[in-house]
Amino acid sequence: QVQLVESGGGLVQDGGSLRLSCAASGRTFSSDAMGWFRQGSGNEREFVAAISWAGVSTYYADSVKGRFTISRDNAKSTLYLQMNSLKPEDTAVYYCAVVKDNYFTTRRAYGSTWYNRDDAYGYWGQGTQVTVSS
Repeated sequence: QVQLVESGGGLVQDGGSLRLSCAASGRTFSSDAMGWFRQGSGNEREFVAAISWAGVSTYYADSVKGRFTISRDNAKSTLYLQMNSLKPEDTAVYYCAVVKDNYFTTRRAYGSTWYNRDDAYGYWGQGTQVTVSS
């Protein structure tokens, strides 16, 4: 059974940092594209960052570019999101996810911006809360 478990969330002050982790189990994800999404209170789920198949490329939402870094450790089957210079508007539940198909199928279905399409992802974690106080 595929399982994604996020951790590392918490309460931090404006300008602080957190590192989120997403531990994957149940199958090998080392060559899969993965991403982070977030959902603030009363808001729709939105794309944060993604890393492509085999980790060749990374993608970021404009709102986090330059502050957040996505990375993966295949040996540990873990995805990370380093979040620096946090702002109150970053407050949300953060979810990790795995793209459900291979590169060619995903690009054909969703185009070049596949990474910000939550329907391109087939497995989701339960989420971890990040709260940034002003």
